Order: sequence, then structure tokens, then C-alpha cells
Amino acid sequence: MRYAILSDIHGNIESLDRALERVAPEDRLLCLGDIVGYGPNPNECVELIRTRAEGAVLGNHDLAALENFGVEYFNDAARAAIAWTQSVLSDENRAWLNGLSYELRFPDFLMVHGAPVEYFEYILDKRTAASAFARTDAPLVFIGHTHIAEYWVQEPDGTIGHKHMQQGGELVLEEGKRYIVDVGSVGQPRDLNPAASFALYEPQKRRVEWVRYEYPIDAVQQKIHDAHLPEYLAMRLETGR
Repeated sequence: MRYAILSDIHGNIESLDRALERVAPEDRLLCLGDIVGYGPNPNECVELIRTRAEGAVLGNHDLAALENFGVEYFNDAARAAIAWTQSVLSDENRAWLNGLSYELRFPDFLMVHGAPVEYFEYILDKRTAASAFARTDAPLVFIGHTHIAEYWVQEPDGTIGHKHMQQGGELVLEEGKRYIVDVGSVGQPRDLNPAASFALYEPQKRRVEWVRYEYPIDAVQQKIHDAHLPEYLAMRLETGR
């Protein structure tokens, strides 16, 4: 059994399609939220996740698209993109997003968008990682939200370790240690690598692999232009930041 775990698709159907080409039919697809926001194809992305995913949790941009939650903290580009997304999101897709929970618990791992309990908190350093570990007993937590492919490990003595997975790679989970795995972003990577990112998890092998892949950025940029979304949202895709 293998899980394919995606996050932060952000209306980027070109990248989502390429990700799913790398997912086997027998893989169990999971989504960590932020299916919409920023990108030009929110409905297509929601419909594809609705069809393919076994489970999904709510992201902050998903919630903002539903009820303007947190938009006062968004930058101008994000706020404009949410307003546009609200204007095009179908009632059926809106209802499906509204039915998502903030977390999903599996026997050996937890799924949240940003952090356990504080669901939209960013885990960006050892302090926030330690706080996140303290709020759950899950040995393994999968997150997105930061758009950065990386992981945090808590040693048996409580020490926190960290590693970026900017070029992809794998992690073999060790007994007695706990992990927070950030799968990175399908739709808008921000770790200075414009290649998109998601993770494959094999419980029997206790193995996580970050998959980095190319997709037609120029096609997404053209759609952003055509939708009259902020230029910044198109340009950042080229630099991965």
C-alpha cells in the first residue's frame, strides 16, 4: 500500500495533472488542502480531487473562498485571487469544500493543513515544530501550508532536527522518533525550486519520498493573464518563491 499526498494545489490544473500522472491507480490519494486560491482553475482542481482523493482536509485559502476567513491577513495578490475565485467557484464545489474537516487521523499518521490543533499555523522553525509536536500524540504528521518541501524530526530526548528536500529525496522513518513531513506544494512551490512537489508514503517500508517534477508553467501564466489575476502570481511560478 502506498499513499500519494498532495497539498497547496491552488487552482493549478496543469501541475495537478502532471502530479497525477505520477500516481499509480492503486495508490491512495490524499490532499492536505488549499485546492483553490492564487491559480486560474479552481473548479477543475476541486473536481479532480473530489473524484480521485480518498480524503482531504480544509486549507486556509479554501476557507477564505467560502467565507472570507483570514483575508485581512492576505497580501493584495492573495486577496484579489480569493475574490476572483469566489466569483467563479461553482455551488457544488463550494458545498464540497465546506464539508471538509480540519484534520484526518489514520492509524499511523495525522493529516492537517498547517499544524496540529492550530490548523493554519506555519511551522517554519524548531520552536514552532516543537510546539506542534507537543499538541499531538501522532508519531507522523503530514502538512503543507508553507509550500516548502522539508521535514522535522523529534528525537527521543526531545531534540528537534530539520532537513530541506528542495531537490526531492527520501526519508526512512526510524523507530522511537516522531516526524512532521511537509510535502511541499503542487501549485506554487516556495523553496527556490519552481519544480512542483508532493510526497509518496509507504507505511510497510516506513518510507517517505518527495517527488519533484516539471510542468508547463508558461501555460499557467497565460491563464493567469487571461483571468486578469495579479501579475505577481504568474511571475513567482518561475522562481519558486
